[in-house]
Amino acid sequence: MITDYKKFELFGKTLIQKVDFKPPFQFAFPVSEQACFLYMLRGEIEYRSESDHLKIESQRSLLLNCLTSGQQIQNADSQKANEIIIVTFHPDVLKKVYDKEIPLIFKPSNQVTNQSKSAVNNDFLIQKYIEGLLFYFENPSLVNDEILVLKLKEIILLLSQTRDAENIQVILSQLFSSTTYSFKQIIEANLFFQLGIEELAQKTNLSVSSFKREFKKLYDDSPANYIKTKRLERAAQLLLATGERVTDIAFNCGFNDLANFTKSFHDKYHVSPSNYRLTTRGE
Repeated sequence: MITDYKKFELFGKTLIQKVDFKPPFQFAFPVSEQACFLYMLRGEIEYRSESDHLKIESQRSLLLNCLTSGQQIQNADSQKANEIIIVTFHPDVLKKVYDKEIPLIFKPSNQVTNQSKSAVNNDFLIQKYIEGLLFYFENPSLVNDEILVLKLKEIILLLSQTRDAENIQVILSQLFSSTTYSFKQIIEANLFFQLGIEELAQKTNLSVSSFKREFKKLYDDSPANYIKTKRLERAAQLLLATGERVTDIAFNCGFNDLANFTKSFHDKYHVSPSNYRLTTRGE
């Protein structure tokens, strides 16, 4: 139940909203060409899609696109009152604001991923940005289009400078690019990066449990076993085909720990990586 609602519009589109609500509350995102930055001021909510869910606690935020159906936010704790700030990114508004050149963060990255959401680490500057928005909600007579354009540019700049900038670019670039990848394309493209199962699941836009089920169906193997096997096979090829150091090969094949790589390699090939290079080359 919404207890208080305020918004600012820019060029005829809703740009910034402040919503106070209490249980029960549920909001389904429409299928629309837009993305949203959600900041939880008070309480906590749960974001849900057809294959995933994520809890957003107080003073935390989430960036997501709204290009697919089945997404909604709802109360995570039925006893708490909630307050949320939403900044919406509309492609046509962005084109007007950035008349000459859309910022780099909206341009397609080289990542092969369908990721549509990312938790955002709220640094000091983002918290100050939210405080600034609250000031304008308390003093709406001070707000005009010039102020709103500045606030839109400010949050885009802040998001581009967070630790999550790479994931944020993936999500925001979907506003101007319709490229999607198959499950197998994402797996094969990210196989040798130092990514865990949770990060790979995020790139396929699935929960970990849904990711594991889909992986088993397509590869007839668990993600952990298949990925480790492929990384070791690639490492064995590089040991014979290049003169790279064992440490570099391990990292380039997706292992982030040399001791773990050495043990796993020995378990599969019954010889250390260094001896595998020496003995196999000498055959």
